Amino acid sequence: MNEWARLSRKAKSIKAMYPKGTKVVLDYMEGEADMPSGLAGTVQFVDDIGQIHVQWENGRSLALNAETDRFRMTGRPPKEKGEFSR
Repeated sequence: MNEWARLSRKAKSIKAMYPKGTKVVLDYMEGEADMPSGLAGTVQFVDDIGQIHVQWENGRSLALNAETDRFRMTGRPPKEKGEFSR
């Protein structure tokens, strides 16, 4: 499997796990010293290589890398009418 196929497969899984509106809390973001542990945010979207784009409560909009950053989910978005259970 080539690298693009691997990333695409992983991104599909991450998109299902972190839909728009998912609440997350940061534990550690590599290379971003001004992003403190405990900072909360809301997932905006997951791109095609699996980066989780988040609107943070400090006003920044930075993507999480699921392979290097540490974070946890704290809430799921409300289900739409007719949406299957996750």
